[in-house]
Amino acid sequence: MPVTIYHNPRCSKSRQTLELLREHGVEPKIVEYLDNPPTALELKDILTKLSKPAAAIVRPKEAAEDGIDVANLDNDALIEALCAHPRAIERPIVVKGDKAAIGRPPERVLDIL
Repeated sequence: MPVTIYHNPRCSKSRQTLELLREHGVEPKIVEYLDNPPTALELKDILTKLSKPAAAIVRPKEAAEDGIDVANLDNDALIEALCAHPRAIERPIVVKGDKAAIGRPPERVLDIL
């Protein structure tokens, strides 16, 4: 089953997670989500696989810098804001089939392999 990593190559945790996947024989599809942000539909699908609301994948500092008022947005509005400002999305996110995990710490993604 294919594995996808939503990756930021400038992020140490994202790089560590990618390396960990490769150490376990997994060569994932790499989506550099800052250059290719997910659509709202794709992000909703990822959130379903994570079993989390949009607020759970927000990077607070980046959201504030981008003017995203997390507390005053419903889930759908927050998803739209994250798609418009992908640097506010927590990273990395690894998806395999109907499961996903945030690589913080990187070892967390091993649970879905």
